[in-house]
Amino acid sequence: EREREREREKEREGSGAVLFPDWAYKPAWSPGSRQVHLWHFLLELLGRGEGGAITWGSEWGEFVIKDPERLAKLWGERKGKPHMNYDKLSRALRYYYNKRILHKTKGKRFTYKFNFNKLILVNYPSLPTCPQVTSSVKHFNCV
Repeated sequence: EREREREREKEREGSGAVLFPDWAYKPAWSPGSRQVHLWHFLLELLGRGEGGAITWGSEWGEFVIKDPERLAKLWGERKGKPHMNYDKLSRALRYYYNKRILHKTKGKRFTYKFNFNKLILVNYPSLPTCPQVTSSVKHFNCV
């Protein structure tokens, strides 16, 4: 398990991709479970390079939805909701604004930005809000 994680980390470093804490890439649910959060699903797609539907933006934590309907279809498949569309998915994204998990990037269509400090607090309340940079946490800025 650790060896596989090191290999993935090396691949991410070599690809020039933006690196995030390991917890952001690890699924917190079993493969058949529908108990997945949209924000985690988005990170999963971004982590595996689902460039057709979603891709990383130009700033740290920023992502761009390239194909909104395709993204909604993928989300619907994961959740077992075949009638999912972008209107419904975007409602879920707006829900995250109030929770300060992510926000819309002003002036850029279909562009959002994660608030990773908030995600850490929500999912790992016992962790400090600004962890030290280690080998498993790269490019992690404290805001």
